Amino acid sequence: MTMKEVQGPAGYPWEKPLNGRLDKLVVESEILAGNPLDDPTRRPLYVYASPGVVEGRASDVAAIYIIQGFSAQLDAWLNRPAFDPTNIERFDGLWGGPESDCPDAVLVFVDAWTSVGGSQFINSAGTGNYMDYICDEIVPFVDAHYPTATSAARRGIAGKSSGGYGAMVLPMLRPDIFGALASHAGDALFEVCYLPDFGKAARSLRDNFAGSIDTFWNEFKNREALDWSRHGDLINMLGMAAAYSPDPDRPGKLLLPFDSATGRLDEDVWALWLEHDPVRMAPVHAQALRGLRRIYLDAGRSDEYFLDLGAQAFSAELDKLEVPHTLELFAGRHGGISQRYPTAIRELLLAI
Repeated sequence: MTMKEVQGPAGYPWEKPLNGRLDKLVVESEILAGNPLDDPTRRPLYVYASPGVVEGRASDVAAIYIIQGFSAQLDAWLNRPAFDPTNIERFDGLWGGPESDCPDAVLVFVDAWTSVGGSQFINSAGTGNYMDYICDEIVPFVDAHYPTATSAARRGIAGKSSGGYGAMVLPMLRPDIFGALASHAGDALFEVCYLPDFGKAARSLRDNFAGSIDTFWNEFKNREALDWSRHGDLINMLGMAAAYSPDPDRPGKLLLPFDSATGRLDEDVWALWLEHDPVRMAPVHAQALRGLRRIYLDAGRSDEYFLDLGAQAFSAELDKLEVPHTLELFAGRHGGISQRYPTAIRELLLAI
C-alpha cells in the first residue's frame, strides 16, 4: 500500500475542532521598548472568540484577560497533557453545545514573560512596565479589533499562581480597566508563601554559586538544560525580587530581601515586598474592590506554597471591607488544577 498525504487538520484527538476561533496574533509594544532586561517588544497575543462572535451574532461582548503563572510563555496554553484537552479546548468547551449558558465573549491570552521568568504583571524598574503594557496597549488593541464592550464593568481578568496574583492586583491598581477577577492560588500573604524559601535560596547561592547572583545568572543563561533542583529556588526568588525590589541605583538589578551569606531577613527590602502583598493592599484599595462586579478565589488545600492560606487571608480582608466574593478550597495541590479554569471564567461572564 502507498501512503498518501491528506489535506486539512489531523482531527481528534490531535486537533480537536473548536466551537469558536483562536486567533494567534503578534503585536509590537511601545511601552516595553527600552525595558531594563532588553526583553522582546514583539509579543504573541492569543484571542479566542466565542461562536456568536465568530458568526457575527454577538457584539458589545465581555472580555476576559487570562494571564499565566511564573515562567510560562504564551504557547504553553496549547500544550496537551496526557489524555487531557489543552487549556484552549477547555475554555472552548464553555460554548460546547445548545445547553451552554455562557454568554458570548472574547478571551484574551496575554504574554508577560520576561527573561527572569515573569513580571508579576506590575510596573517595575527591574523588569519593565507590564501593567501599562496590558492596560494601555493590549486592552485598547483588543477593543479596536473585536466587538468588545469598552467599559471596565464588562472586563475581567483571571489567572493562576503569579497570574492569580496579577488578577488580584491589577483590578485594585487599575479599576478603570477591570471590573471583575478570578484568582486560582494567587501569590498572597507573602510571609507564608515566600518567606520559607529565603533560606533555600541563600543556601543555593552559597553552595552552588559562591554567594554570587552574577555567577548564577551566567550559568542560568548559558545552561544546556534547566535543572529545577539547582536553579528553581533561585530563579523564582530572583524573579520576584526583580518585580518587587528593583535596585533604584542600578537599573535592571535587584535587591534581595535577605542576606545572601546567612539568609537573615533584610527588613528594609522585605518591606518593599510587603507593599505588593494583595492581603496588605486590600485595605488601601477598598473602594476599587467594592466596585468589582465579581471576585472568585480558589486554591488547593494542599498547595505546596501555602497559597490556600493566602487565599483565605485575602478573603478575610475582603470580609472586613464588606466586599462580596467567593472562596472555594478544594482537595488539590498547586499544579494539576487547570480543570477549574473554565468554571471561573463562566462565573465572571455570568456576572459582567
